[in-house]
Amino acid sequence: MDVTITPHELGGQIEAIASKSMAHRLLICAALCPGPTTIRCTTSSKDIEATIACLNALGAEIEREGDLLRVTPLPGAPVSDNIRVGTRGALLDCGESGSTERFMLPVVAALGCDAALTGHGRLAERPLSPLYEELIAGGCDLTEQGTFPLKVSGKLRNGRFELPGNVSSQYVSGLLLAAPLLAGPSEVRVTMPIESRPYVNLTISALEQFGVHVTETSERDQNADYTVFAISPSTPYRSPGEVSVEGDWSNAAFWLAAGALGHGVSVEGLDLASRQGDRSMLAALAKLGAQVCRMRGVATVHSGAPQGCEMNVADFPDLVPPLAAVAALAPGKTRLTGCARLRLKESDRVETVVAGLSALGADIASEGDDIVVHGRDSLPGGVVDAANDHRIAMMAAIAASRCTGPVTILGAQCVEKSYPKFFEDYRQLGGVVEIA
Repeated sequence: MDVTITPHELGGQIEAIASKSMAHRLLICAALCPGPTTIRCTTSSKDIEATIACLNALGAEIEREGDLLRVTPLPGAPVSDNIRVGTRGALLDCGESGSTERFMLPVVAALGCDAALTGHGRLAERPLSPLYEELIAGGCDLTEQGTFPLKVSGKLRNGRFELPGNVSSQYVSGLLLAAPLLAGPSEVRVTMPIESRPYVNLTISALEQFGVHVTETSERDQNADYTVFAISPSTPYRSPGEVSVEGDWSNAAFWLAAGALGHGVSVEGLDLASRQGDRSMLAALAKLGAQVCRMRGVATVHSGAPQGCEMNVADFPDLVPPLAAVAALAPGKTRLTGCARLRLKESDRVETVVAGLSALGADIASEGDDIVVHGRDSLPGGVVDAANDHRIAMMAAIAASRCTGPVTILGAQCVEKSYPKFFEDYRQLGGVVEIA
Protein backbone atom coordinates (compact mmCIF):
# COMPACT_ATOMS: atom_id res chain seq x y z
CA MET A 1 0.00 0.00 0.00
CA ASP A 2 1.34 3.41 -1.02
CA VAL A 3 0.03 6.61 0.53
CA THR A 4 0.24 10.14 -0.86
CA ILE A 5 -0.22 13.05 1.53
CA THR A 6 -1.08 16.59 0.46
CA PRO A 7 0.53 18.86 3.07
CA HIS A 8 -1.82 20.26 5.68
CA GLU A 9 -0.96 21.12 9.25
CA LEU A 10 -2.62 18.84 11.78
CA GLY A 11 -4.66 19.90 14.80
CA GLY A 12 -7.41 18.74 17.11
CA GLN A 13 -8.03 15.97 19.61
CA ILE A 14 -7.46 12.22 19.34
CA GLU A 15 -7.89 9.22 21.65
CA ALA A 16 -4.76 7.22 22.49
CA ILE A 17 -4.71 3.63 21.33
CA ALA A 18 -3.97 0.82 23.81
CA SER A 19 -0.32 0.39 24.80
CA LYS A 20 1.23 -2.41 22.79
CA SER A 21 4.04 -2.71 25.34
CA MET A 22 1.67 -3.19 28.27
CA ALA A 23 -0.71 -5.44 26.31
CA HIS A 24 2.11 -7.95 25.63
CA ARG A 25 2.98 -8.10 29.31
CA LEU A 26 -0.56 -8.34 30.68
CA LEU A 27 -1.52 -11.04 28.19
CA ILE A 28 1.46 -13.20 29.14
CA CYS A 29 0.81 -12.75 32.86
CA ALA A 30 -2.87 -13.61 32.39
CA ALA A 31 -2.05 -16.76 30.42
CA LEU A 32 0.37 -17.98 33.11
CA CYS A 33 -1.75 -17.50 36.23
CA PRO A 34 -4.41 -19.83 37.64
CA GLY A 35 -7.89 -18.56 36.94
CA PRO A 36 -9.37 -16.48 34.12
CA THR A 37 -8.65 -12.79 33.56
CA THR A 38 -10.47 -10.12 31.60
CA ILE A 39 -8.23 -7.54 29.96
CA ARG A 40 -9.75 -4.29 28.73
CA CYS A 41 -7.85 -3.46 25.53
CA THR A 42 -9.62 -0.99 23.27
CA THR A 43 -7.44 -1.51 20.18
CA SER A 44 -5.19 -4.15 18.67
CA SER A 45 -2.34 -4.51 16.19
CA LYS A 46 -0.37 -7.21 14.41
CA ASP A 47 2.15 -7.36 17.27
CA ILE A 48 -0.54 -7.80 19.92
CA GLU A 49 -2.25 -10.44 17.80
CA ALA A 50 1.09 -12.26 17.46
CA THR A 51 1.38 -12.55 21.25
CA ILE A 52 -2.22 -13.76 21.49
CA ALA A 53 -1.57 -16.38 18.80
CA CYS A 54 1.55 -17.63 20.60
CA LEU A 55 -0.27 -17.97 23.92
CA ASN A 56 -3.16 -19.77 22.25
CA ALA A 57 -0.68 -22.14 20.61
CA LEU A 58 0.73 -22.94 24.07
CA GLY A 59 -2.74 -23.88 25.35
CA ALA A 60 -4.34 -20.68 26.58
CA GLU A 61 -7.70 -19.56 25.20
CA ILE A 62 -7.92 -15.84 24.46
CA GLU A 63 -11.05 -14.46 22.85
CA ARG A 64 -12.06 -10.89 22.07
CA GLU A 65 -15.49 -9.53 22.99
CA GLY A 66 -15.60 -5.91 21.88
CA ASP A 67 -13.03 -4.03 23.96
CA LEU A 68 -12.46 -7.03 26.23
CA LEU A 69 -10.01 -9.92 25.96
CA ARG A 70 -11.19 -12.99 27.87
CA VAL A 71 -8.14 -15.04 28.91
CA THR A 72 -8.43 -18.65 30.02
CA PRO A 73 -4.88 -19.57 31.11
CA LEU A 74 -2.70 -22.55 30.29
CA PRO A 75 -3.79 -25.66 32.18
CA GLY A 76 -1.83 -26.53 35.31
CA ALA A 77 -1.68 -27.40 38.98
CA PRO A 78 -3.39 -25.41 41.79
CA VAL A 79 -2.35 -21.91 42.70
CA SER A 80 -0.14 -23.11 45.57
CA ASP A 81 2.19 -24.79 43.04
CA ASN A 82 1.81 -22.28 40.20
CA ILE A 83 2.77 -24.93 37.65
CA ARG A 84 1.56 -24.32 34.09
CA VAL A 85 1.60 -26.89 31.31
CA GLY A 86 2.30 -25.76 27.77
CA THR A 87 1.24 -27.70 24.68
CA ARG A 88 4.15 -29.98 23.86
CA GLY A 89 5.76 -29.34 20.48
CA ALA A 90 3.76 -26.16 19.82
CA LEU A 91 4.90 -23.80 17.05
CA LEU A 92 4.67 -20.15 18.08
CA ASP A 93 4.47 -17.60 15.25
CA CYS A 94 5.84 -14.30 16.59
CA GLY A 95 5.11 -12.40 13.36
CA GLU A 96 7.54 -9.49 13.18
CA SER A 97 7.32 -8.71 16.90
CA GLY A 98 10.66 -8.61 18.70
CA SER A 99 8.87 -8.21 22.05
CA THR A 100 6.82 -11.34 21.43
CA GLU A 101 9.87 -13.43 20.54
CA ARG A 102 12.04 -12.19 23.42
CA PHE A 103 9.28 -12.61 25.98
CA MET A 104 8.01 -15.98 24.77
CA LEU A 105 11.45 -17.58 24.43
CA PRO A 106 12.21 -17.70 28.19
CA VAL A 107 8.57 -18.49 28.97
CA VAL A 108 8.72 -21.54 26.69
CA ALA A 109 12.02 -22.52 28.35
CA ALA A 110 10.43 -22.22 31.82
CA LEU A 111 7.43 -24.33 30.75
CA GLY A 112 9.72 -27.08 29.42
CA CYS A 113 7.29 -28.01 26.66
CA ASP A 114 9.79 -28.39 23.79
CA ALA A 115 8.14 -25.74 21.65
CA ALA A 116 9.53 -23.80 18.70
CA LEU A 117 9.34 -20.15 17.63
CA THR A 118 9.11 -18.73 14.14
CA GLY A 119 8.64 -15.28 12.65
CA HIS A 120 8.83 -13.03 9.60
CA GLY A 121 10.58 -9.98 8.20
CA ARG A 122 13.85 -9.12 9.94
CA LEU A 123 12.90 -11.00 13.11
CA ALA A 124 15.37 -13.86 12.58
CA GLU A 125 18.18 -11.31 12.15
CA ARG A 126 17.45 -9.48 15.38
CA PRO A 127 19.85 -10.58 18.12
CA LEU A 128 19.03 -12.88 21.02
CA SER A 129 22.45 -12.97 22.70
CA PRO A 130 23.18 -13.07 25.60
CA LEU A 131 19.65 -14.25 26.53
CA TYR A 132 20.23 -17.22 24.22
CA GLU A 133 23.38 -18.27 26.13
CA GLU A 134 21.75 -17.75 29.54
CA LEU A 135 18.93 -20.13 28.62
CA ILE A 136 21.44 -22.75 27.53
CA ALA A 137 23.41 -22.29 30.76
CA GLY A 138 20.11 -22.73 32.62
CA GLY A 139 19.56 -26.22 31.21
CA CYS A 140 17.86 -25.72 27.83
CA ASP A 141 18.92 -26.74 24.33
CA LEU A 142 18.26 -24.28 21.51
CA THR A 143 18.80 -24.58 17.79
CA GLU A 144 21.03 -22.10 15.99
CA GLN A 145 20.33 -18.38 16.28
CA GLY A 146 19.31 -16.50 13.16
CA THR A 147 17.18 -19.27 11.67
CA PHE A 148 13.56 -20.31 12.11
CA PRO A 149 12.07 -22.37 13.55
CA LEU A 150 14.04 -21.78 16.75
CA LYS A 151 13.48 -24.95 18.76
CA VAL A 152 13.68 -24.99 22.56
CA SER A 153 14.01 -28.25 24.48
CA GLY A 154 14.62 -29.00 28.14
CA LYS A 155 13.35 -27.06 31.15
CA LEU A 156 14.91 -23.90 32.52
CA ARG A 157 16.36 -24.18 36.04
CA ASN A 158 15.92 -21.46 38.61
CA GLY A 159 18.99 -19.54 39.75
CA ARG A 160 20.94 -16.43 38.82
CA PHE A 161 20.92 -15.06 35.29
CA GLU A 162 23.56 -12.52 34.22
CA LEU A 163 22.92 -9.85 31.58
CA PRO A 164 24.81 -6.71 30.51
CA GLY A 165 22.78 -3.54 30.79
CA ASN A 166 23.70 -2.24 27.34
CA VAL A 167 21.62 -4.85 25.50
CA SER A 168 17.88 -5.10 25.00
CA SER A 169 15.80 -4.58 28.14
CA GLN A 170 13.42 -7.16 26.61
CA TYR A 171 15.83 -9.90 27.74
CA VAL A 172 15.45 -8.77 31.35
CA SER A 173 11.67 -8.55 30.97
CA GLY A 174 11.44 -12.00 29.40
CA LEU A 175 13.33 -13.62 32.28
CA LEU A 176 11.23 -11.77 34.85
CA LEU A 177 8.02 -12.99 33.19
CA ALA A 178 9.35 -16.57 33.20
CA ALA A 179 10.77 -16.54 36.75
CA PRO A 180 7.50 -17.18 38.69
CA LEU A 181 7.18 -20.51 36.83
CA LEU A 182 10.54 -21.84 38.02
CA ALA A 183 11.03 -24.33 40.85
CA GLY A 184 12.82 -21.94 43.21
CA PRO A 185 13.91 -18.33 43.67
CA SER A 186 15.61 -16.61 40.74
CA GLU A 187 17.63 -13.47 40.18
CA VAL A 188 18.37 -11.43 37.08
CA ARG A 189 21.66 -9.56 37.63
CA VAL A 190 22.17 -6.68 35.20
CA THR A 191 25.19 -4.41 34.86
CA MET A 192 24.58 -0.69 35.21
CA PRO A 193 23.42 1.42 33.52
CA ILE A 194 20.39 -0.41 32.09
CA GLU A 195 19.35 0.87 28.65
CA SER A 196 15.62 1.39 28.20
CA ARG A 197 15.16 0.89 31.93
CA PRO A 198 11.56 2.22 31.85
CA TYR A 199 10.53 -0.91 29.93
CA VAL A 200 11.78 -3.08 32.80
CA ASN A 201 9.71 -0.91 35.15
CA LEU A 202 6.70 -1.58 32.92
CA THR A 203 7.24 -5.33 33.28
CA ILE A 204 7.52 -5.02 37.06
CA SER A 205 4.25 -3.05 37.06
CA ALA A 206 2.49 -5.79 35.08
CA LEU A 207 3.83 -8.50 37.42
CA GLU A 208 2.65 -6.53 40.44
CA GLN A 209 -0.88 -6.44 39.01
CA PHE A 210 -0.76 -10.25 38.94
CA GLY A 211 0.54 -10.64 42.49
CA VAL A 212 4.22 -11.17 41.68
CA HIS A 213 6.62 -9.10 43.78
CA VAL A 214 10.02 -8.19 42.35
CA THR A 215 12.73 -7.24 44.84
CA GLU A 216 15.41 -4.87 43.55
CA THR A 217 18.85 -4.48 45.15
CA SER A 218 22.24 -3.08 44.14
CA GLU A 219 25.59 -4.86 44.10
CA ARG A 220 29.18 -3.91 43.35
CA ASP A 221 31.72 -6.47 42.18
CA GLN A 222 35.15 -5.97 40.60
CA ASN A 223 34.53 -2.26 40.10
CA ALA A 224 31.22 -2.87 38.29
CA ASP A 225 27.78 -1.88 39.54
CA TYR A 226 24.78 -4.18 39.18
CA THR A 227 21.04 -4.11 39.70
CA VAL A 228 19.64 -7.43 40.88
CA PHE A 229 15.97 -8.27 40.29
CA ALA A 230 14.76 -11.18 42.44
CA ILE A 231 11.55 -13.20 42.27
CA SER A 232 10.54 -15.96 44.68
CA PRO A 233 7.96 -18.68 43.95
CA SER A 234 6.37 -17.64 47.26
CA THR A 235 4.70 -14.88 45.21
CA PRO A 236 3.19 -16.82 42.28
CA TYR A 237 0.97 -15.45 39.54
CA ARG A 238 -2.57 -14.68 40.71
CA SER A 239 -5.35 -13.29 38.56
CA PRO A 240 -6.64 -9.83 39.56
CA GLY A 241 -9.90 -10.65 37.76
CA GLU A 242 -9.87 -7.65 35.45
CA VAL A 243 -7.13 -5.27 34.29
CA SER A 244 -6.95 -2.49 31.72
CA VAL A 245 -4.33 -1.68 29.12
CA GLU A 246 -3.39 1.97 29.47
CA GLY A 247 -3.02 4.38 26.58
CA ASP A 248 0.07 4.10 24.41
CA TRP A 249 2.68 6.85 24.71
CA SER A 250 4.84 5.41 21.90
CA ASN A 251 2.25 5.98 19.20
CA ALA A 252 0.77 9.07 20.86
CA ALA A 253 4.24 10.56 20.40
CA PHE A 254 3.58 11.01 16.67
CA TRP A 255 0.44 13.08 17.32
CA LEU A 256 2.24 15.11 19.96
CA ALA A 257 4.99 15.76 17.41
CA ALA A 258 2.31 16.83 14.93
CA GLY A 259 1.06 19.29 17.55
CA ALA A 260 4.55 20.80 17.79
CA LEU A 261 4.56 21.22 14.02
CA GLY A 262 0.96 22.32 13.50
CA HIS A 263 -2.10 23.83 15.13
CA GLY A 264 -1.83 21.95 18.40
CA VAL A 265 -2.88 18.37 19.19
CA SER A 266 -4.38 16.88 22.34
CA VAL A 267 -4.17 13.14 23.05
CA GLU A 268 -6.72 11.76 25.50
CA GLY A 269 -6.54 8.57 27.55
CA LEU A 270 -2.89 8.76 28.60
CA ASP A 271 -1.66 8.00 32.11
CA LEU A 272 0.45 11.02 32.99
CA ALA A 273 2.16 8.98 35.73
CA SER A 274 2.75 5.96 33.49
CA ARG A 275 5.89 3.83 33.76
CA GLN A 276 6.12 3.85 29.97
CA GLY A 277 9.46 5.36 29.06
CA ASP A 278 7.97 7.11 26.04
CA ARG A 279 6.11 9.43 28.40
CA SER A 280 9.40 11.35 28.03
CA MET A 281 8.05 12.67 24.72
CA LEU A 282 6.56 15.69 26.46
CA ALA A 283 9.85 16.69 28.08
CA ALA A 284 11.71 16.05 24.82
CA LEU A 285 9.34 18.25 22.83
CA ALA A 286 9.60 20.99 25.45
CA LYS A 287 13.38 20.84 25.02
CA LEU A 288 12.83 21.36 21.29
CA GLY A 289 10.83 24.49 22.09
CA ALA A 290 7.23 23.22 21.95
CA GLN A 291 4.52 24.31 24.38
CA VAL A 292 3.40 21.37 26.51
CA CYS A 293 0.34 21.00 28.73
CA ARG A 294 -0.60 18.07 30.99
CA MET A 295 -4.07 17.82 32.53
CA ARG A 296 -6.27 14.92 33.74
CA GLY A 297 -5.21 12.19 31.35
CA VAL A 298 -4.80 14.56 28.41
CA ALA A 299 -1.47 15.64 26.93
CA THR A 300 -1.48 18.68 24.64
CA VAL A 301 1.34 20.11 22.53
CA HIS A 302 1.39 23.36 20.54
CA SER A 303 4.12 24.89 18.44
CA GLY A 304 6.16 27.32 20.50
CA ALA A 305 9.65 28.68 19.92
CA PRO A 306 11.32 25.76 18.12
CA GLN A 307 15.03 25.29 18.66
CA GLY A 308 17.67 22.62 18.22
CA CYS A 309 19.23 20.83 21.19
CA GLU A 310 21.26 17.80 22.22
CA MET A 311 19.39 14.83 23.64
CA ASN A 312 20.33 11.32 24.81
CA VAL A 313 17.62 8.90 23.66
CA ALA A 314 18.99 5.65 25.14
CA ASP A 315 15.99 5.28 27.49
CA PHE A 316 13.38 6.06 24.82
CA PRO A 317 14.77 4.97 21.42
CA ASP A 318 11.32 4.53 19.83
CA LEU A 319 10.82 8.30 20.09
CA VAL A 320 13.65 9.05 17.66
CA PRO A 321 11.52 9.05 14.45
CA PRO A 322 8.96 11.64 15.65
CA LEU A 323 11.66 13.68 17.42
CA ALA A 324 13.80 13.71 14.28
CA ALA A 325 10.80 14.96 12.28
CA VAL A 326 10.33 17.86 14.71
CA ALA A 327 14.07 18.58 14.79
CA ALA A 328 14.13 18.77 10.97
CA LEU A 329 11.86 21.82 11.27
CA ALA A 330 13.42 23.42 14.37
CA PRO A 331 16.02 26.15 13.79
CA GLY A 332 19.52 25.24 14.85
CA LYS A 333 21.36 21.96 15.31
CA THR A 334 19.94 18.90 17.05
CA ARG A 335 22.09 15.92 18.00
CA LEU A 336 20.35 12.71 19.12
CA THR A 337 22.80 10.48 20.98
CA GLY A 338 22.47 6.96 22.41
CA CYS A 339 20.93 5.64 19.18
CA ALA A 340 22.89 2.37 18.88
CA ARG A 341 19.90 0.13 19.70
CA LEU A 342 17.99 1.66 16.80
CA ARG A 343 20.12 -0.33 14.37
CA LEU A 344 18.47 -3.53 15.64
CA LYS A 345 14.81 -2.58 15.15
CA GLU A 346 12.45 -3.51 12.29
CA SER A 347 14.96 -1.64 10.11
CA ASP A 348 18.34 -0.10 10.85
CA ARG A 349 16.46 2.85 12.22
CA VAL A 350 19.48 5.16 12.35
CA GLU A 351 19.83 4.81 8.59
CA THR A 352 16.13 4.72 7.73
CA VAL A 353 15.33 7.82 9.80
CA VAL A 354 18.12 9.64 7.99
CA ALA A 355 17.10 8.29 4.57
CA GLY A 356 13.40 9.00 5.10
CA LEU A 357 13.79 12.61 6.18
CA SER A 358 16.56 13.23 3.62
CA ALA A 359 14.11 12.12 0.93
CA LEU A 360 11.83 14.94 2.08
CA GLY A 361 14.64 17.49 1.89
CA ALA A 362 15.81 17.56 5.51
CA ASP A 363 19.42 18.33 6.41
CA ILE A 364 20.12 15.20 8.45
CA ALA A 365 23.00 12.74 8.72
CA SER A 366 24.32 9.96 10.92
CA GLU A 367 27.62 10.34 12.72
CA GLY A 368 28.45 6.92 14.13
CA ASP A 369 25.38 6.04 16.19
CA ASP A 370 24.33 9.69 16.58
CA ILE A 371 21.78 11.46 14.38
CA VAL A 372 22.53 15.10 13.60
CA VAL A 373 19.84 17.42 12.22
CA HIS A 374 20.11 21.02 11.04
CA GLY A 375 16.58 22.38 11.10
CA ARG A 376 14.92 24.17 8.19
CA ASP A 377 11.81 26.34 7.93
CA SER A 378 10.08 23.82 5.66
CA LEU A 379 10.73 20.68 3.63
CA PRO A 380 9.96 20.31 -0.09
CA GLY A 381 8.46 16.80 0.12
CA GLY A 382 9.22 13.73 -1.94
CA VAL A 383 9.00 9.94 -1.88
CA VAL A 384 9.86 7.93 1.25
CA ASP A 385 10.44 4.17 1.40
CA ALA A 386 8.99 3.03 4.73
CA ALA A 387 11.49 0.12 4.76
CA ASN A 388 8.80 -2.14 6.26
CA ASP A 389 9.10 -0.14 9.48
CA HIS A 390 5.90 1.25 11.00
CA ARG A 391 7.67 4.10 12.78
CA ILE A 392 9.36 5.28 9.57
CA ALA A 393 6.01 5.42 7.79
CA MET A 394 4.45 7.41 10.64
CA MET A 395 7.48 9.73 10.84
CA ALA A 396 7.15 10.54 7.15
CA ALA A 397 3.43 11.25 7.54
CA ILE A 398 4.03 13.67 10.42
CA ALA A 399 6.83 15.46 8.55
CA ALA A 400 4.56 15.68 5.48
CA SER A 401 2.23 18.01 7.37
CA ARG A 402 4.88 20.73 7.08
CA CYS A 403 6.15 20.04 3.56
CA THR A 404 5.52 22.41 0.65
CA GLY A 405 4.88 19.60 -1.83
CA PRO A 406 3.21 16.18 -1.71
CA VAL A 407 4.73 13.23 0.11
CA THR A 408 4.38 9.63 -1.04
CA ILE A 409 5.09 6.83 1.43
CA LEU A 410 5.91 3.48 -0.17
CA GLY A 411 4.88 0.35 1.75
CA ALA A 412 2.76 2.31 4.21
CA GLN A 413 0.80 -0.82 5.18
CA CYS A 414 3.56 -1.52 7.73
CA VAL A 415 1.70 0.77 10.19
CA GLU A 416 -0.58 -2.23 10.85
CA LYS A 417 2.21 -3.67 13.01
CA SER A 418 1.38 -1.27 15.82
CA TYR A 419 -1.35 1.14 14.65
CA PRO A 420 -3.71 -0.20 11.95
CA LYS A 421 -5.96 2.90 12.04
CA PHE A 422 -3.11 5.41 11.85
CA PHE A 423 -4.15 6.99 8.56
CA GLU A 424 -7.81 7.14 9.62
CA ASP A 425 -6.78 9.09 12.71
CA TYR A 426 -4.44 11.21 10.57
CA ARG A 427 -7.46 12.30 8.55
CA GLN A 428 -9.40 12.99 11.76
CA LEU A 429 -6.76 15.59 12.64
CA GLY A 430 -7.13 17.27 9.24
CA GLY A 431 -4.63 15.32 7.17
CA VAL A 432 -5.25 14.88 3.45
CA VAL A 433 -4.44 11.27 2.51
CA GLU A 434 -4.85 9.31 -0.71
CA ILE A 435 -4.32 5.56 -0.45
CA ALA A 436 -3.33 3.57 -3.54
